[in-house]
Amino acid sequence: MSVVVITGAAGNIGVKLRAHFEHLGWRLRLLDVAASHDAGVTAADLTRYDETWAAAFTDAEAVIHLAGRPSPRISWADAVRYNMDMTQNVYEAAVRHGARRLIFASSNWVVAGHRFDTGALTTDMPPCPINPYGMSKLAGERLGRSYHERYGLEVICFRIGYCQTGDNLAGRTMAMGSWGQSMWLSNRDLCHGMERAVLADSVGFEVLNLMSDNPGMRWDIAATRHAIGYAPRDGAAPDLSDDMRLREADVARMHADLERLRERMARHEA
Repeated sequence: MSVVVITGAAGNIGVKLRAHFEHLGWRLRLLDVAASHDAGVTAADLTRYDETWAAAFTDAEAVIHLAGRPSPRISWADAVRYNMDMTQNVYEAAVRHGARRLIFASSNWVVAGHRFDTGALTTDMPPCPINPYGMSKLAGERLGRSYHERYGLEVICFRIGYCQTGDNLAGRTMAMGSWGQSMWLSNRDLCHGMERAVLADSVGFEVLNLMSDNPGMRWDIAATRHAIGYAPRDGAAPDLSDDMRLREADVARMHADLERLRERMARHEA
């Protein structure tokens, strides 16, 4: 197996992927801004392009770019520095040093504005981010398309579902009610999906949903199955308490009232 680079290797997903890939016997190059207590991880500030860390990408089979600020509550300043500028540096390093494929950790927040709609959530529907974090991930996807079209870099952008730290069990401990639970991604399916993203035949440029096979979910993973041979083994339907259901109904009513107000304002302005 050729080399696989993981940025953000000391984070939640990075730690899980490292353990999985090391079990497979893969050769890894691990980068993270916080690496002082792990001899296997190289410390690197990816917000500044530097050949010292970029050289780790030399002739890599795949680069899995997880590094960044993963919180939906980040500021615009952090979104630009840690999720946009950093991501461009990583794409640039991949091209300059001959990496074959880049797998970008995008997010379900790219389409968060469709939460109260109906119908399937596909990756070819209009994006609808509602915060700086979602917008920064959309920018990362667009950079991927650009680097593929200009330089031939193979790119897979995963809109990753809800993957908690640790054992990551589905259920009521998850935030965001049924919306959050319906996009659960188990540790096993996470590792399998990333493994398939590395091993799949030529992919060109793809934006794919990465969730477990949760019953009744709106997230469409058919394209993920087709493009890379993703075969999730886990799934869980939302499990809501009565209080959670009441809160969800209140939020849905508030959203509907806001949409009606916007429509009236739009008619008035017209």
